[in-house]
Amino acid sequence: MIFKSNSKKINISIIGVGYVGTVTGACFAKLGNNVIMVDIDKEKTDKINQGISPIYEKDLDDILANNKDRIRADTSYSFAIKNSDATFVCVGTPLKKDNNIDLSFIETATTAIGRCLKEKDTWHLVVIKSTVLPGTAENFILSLLEKHSGKKAGNEFGLASNPEFLREGIAVKDFLEPDRIVIGFYDDKSRDVLIELYKDFPCPIVKTTLSVAEMIKYVSNCFLATKISFTNEIGNICKKLDIDTDEVFKGVGLDHRINPAFFKSGLGFGGSCFSKDVRALITKAKDIGENAKILQSVIDVNEKQPLKMIELLEKHMSLEGKKIGILGLAFKPNTDDIRDSRAITVVDTLIKNGAKVVAYDPKAMENFKKIFSQIEYVSSAEEVLDTDAVLVATGWEEFEDLDFTDKVVIDGRRIERAEKEAAKYEGVCW
Repeated sequence: MIFKSNSKKINISIIGVGYVGTVTGACFAKLGNNVIMVDIDKEKTDKINQGISPIYEKDLDDILANNKDRIRADTSYSFAIKNSDATFVCVGTPLKKDNNIDLSFIETATTAIGRCLKEKDTWHLVVIKSTVLPGTAENFILSLLEKHSGKKAGNEFGLASNPEFLREGIAVKDFLEPDRIVIGFYDDKSRDVLIELYKDFPCPIVKTTLSVAEMIKYVSNCFLATKISFTNEIGNICKKLDIDTDEVFKGVGLDHRINPAFFKSGLGFGGSCFSKDVRALITKAKDIGENAKILQSVIDVNEKQPLKMIELLEKHMSLEGKKIGILGLAFKPNTDDIRDSRAITVVDTLIKNGAKVVAYDPKAMENFKKIFSQIEYVSSAEEVLDTDAVLVATGWEEFEDLDFTDKVVIDGRRIERAEKEAAKYEGVCW
């Protein structure tokens, strides 16, 4: 063994050390399991071996540093499979241009795992944590594993689906204190191994089929995205009726049938999951002869919502030649992730209309520069205030401490101090 012996725990390998893989591997190690993380990017694996997270996420560096004796990162599938009992597949499933999910990373990982299983004498569990459409594990992944391993699923190796429900910024907390754990299983042994792995978690454990587990993930994300777009659509109506949308949803959320979570109007949702998953399910529905009208409306509302900020700004000034400050570039606070950030649409529209953009974000500027190298980036939020107008695109807590006196502010995240102090203030939905 390459690790300390721990008979009560399981040896785990993680394929893919992006957002989900890094958090999953680190948290499993924190719980006492031996973990090998695999990625083709040696820079990432080197960082993990040094106890440094390759992504920005609260508490992750500390967990990696404090559990170095149980964590090893490597570029070798063979090493990882040989020295583990269960493999969690955490690779990306991005959208293709036609809004079908791209399974190429899944196929590469699954093929490699299958070939390694061929050389292994003992039973091994393969767990799909990547987000895949219903039927993918049983109709695609299983056959690949059997083909390349020469072994039979449910007998010589196990297969399960264990979707993740992690929110960036609080992903460690979400892993360690989940609302529920979903286990989709092909065979009883796979189910039993995962139940044992998660036995100390106090939350409900949903035990179901592979396809149901896959669908639970999609429906969860699609419902939350729907709730956000619904809130924004109502917020747009409230804005024109001079009604405070927050007060409306405080009252609505008190209904025990509804729940107040995600009733926050503004610029809409971003990130790597919601838009991708909604679009993928729309496409899947179309493929089987269903027209997902509500889900399509969710996307339509979300795509238009950042433009509300531009419309409000144009009430106060023309954009040509104006210096416009942007506070926040990440798709949400406490992350450096800019995937599908609402700020991308806002900045792109400003540039096309001749504005000069000055931007600040505590964590996401380096990532944003990869898309917009031509705008000015400053080292503090205060510097953004020295512009003709300030647009708040991400609700970082530090923005609450700024002095917005005499400023023109278009607010997409409801910064209370800006609302009170700005000379001219417009909330996107209030």
